[in-house]
Amino acid sequence: MITLRKEEERGHFDHGWLDTHHTFSFGDYHDPEQMGFRSLRVLNDDRVAPGAGFGEHGHKDMEIITYVLEGELAHKDSLNNGSVLRAGDVQVMSAGTGVRHSEFNNSQNEHVHFYQIWIQPEEEGLEPGYEERRFPDQEKTNRLLLIASQQGRGNSLKIHQDVDLYSGVLEPGAKVVHEIRPGGSIWVQTLRGAIEVNGEGLRVGDGAAITGETKVTLNALSETEVLVFDLT
Repeated sequence: MITLRKEEERGHFDHGWLDTHHTFSFGDYHDPEQMGFRSLRVLNDDRVAPGAGFGEHGHKDMEIITYVLEGELAHKDSLNNGSVLRAGDVQVMSAGTGVRHSEFNNSQNEHVHFYQIWIQPEEEGLEPGYEERRFPDQEKTNRLLLIASQQGRGNSLKIHQDVDLYSGVLEPGAKVVHEIRPGGSIWVQTLRGAIEVNGEGLRVGDGAAITGETKVTLNALSETEVLVFDLT
């Protein structure tokens, strides 16, 4: 079964410095029917104006993944990490017992566009941690590349939950078939372009939940970038 979550159905706020869309309930947006999918709790599509950003604030007991699409995002945290993330960079911050951080657009001229993803960890009270890695487009072209997993398999980033997160950049006409783990469910998020997922059309900003299936078939209708969450 496939259930679509269309772009225009998401929560949307334009604060001037921040233009944000929430797939699931977050902050001032609350929909009791959209509280997450399995352990995937937050899927925010954020665009931050030049020089603006999120001042220092804290998190606990959450796996926070940042996936940059365009621009430069400057990160600093209480674990003494500091870096500038660019398109192709992925960051995982395990908040655990508590961590504070800030995120700002590193450019004074261009917007930064990124997705912020929250996954509920397998247990609370974990030691905080931080990791980042670059995943170039050529490694993701016409395939799904594992970028985060519970065991940090391959070159993927480690998260404290039984979730496999894949990224793909598909050329027009490309077809990719992903075998779903036994008992797993899939969330597909279209970051750019247009695609068919098990025969259903998705455009940029659309998401799809897939349950009770053994595989997911992606057919790119244009140059497309997607995230695929394989969740138990």
